[in-house]
Amino acid sequence: MDGMEVIREIRGCGETLPIIVLTARDGLNDKISGLEKGADDYITKPFRFEELLARIRVQLRKVNQPTVKVDNKLQIGDITLNLLTRQIWLGEKEIELSAREFILAETLARHPMQVMSRQQLLDHIWGYDYDPGSNIVDVYIGHLRKKLGNNLIETVRGIGYRLRP
Repeated sequence: MDGMEVIREIRGCGETLPIIVLTARDGLNDKISGLEKGADDYITKPFRFEELLARIRVQLRKVNQPTVKVDNKLQIGDITLNLLTRQIWLGEKEIELSAREFILAETLARHPMQVMSRQQLLDHIWGYDYDPGSNIVDVYIGHLRKKLGNNLIETVRGIGYRLRP
């Protein structure tokens, strides 16, 4: 069975797991066929390993995002984020956050209890070309802790941070 048949079988069973095609077939028709048969991404050889990792992270972000309710609110424990108005509440109290603080809170809220590494947060919020030696993630985590309370964002030593509902 070739890769396209594998995709067809997987999608035929109703499976929604992300599929990234990694192949030497670089023709436009091959790419279109792979994507139309159900692949989520298509990479041709030769490729850079960093690019493959970035594309895997994109697919994992899609899989790990909780379903947002129709009213565009995301509720995690006592925290409510309105994704349209970019407002956040802790219980009944509205908390004022900067744009970056809100994006950081939203990223953590979309992945409750999942440990997010500093690099993942840096890449997602500040971009892939931001200095990895920077402590900007730690600084903004500190800002969020001051505004939301110390017990909501947990440090997982040597790995990163997670939001505790």
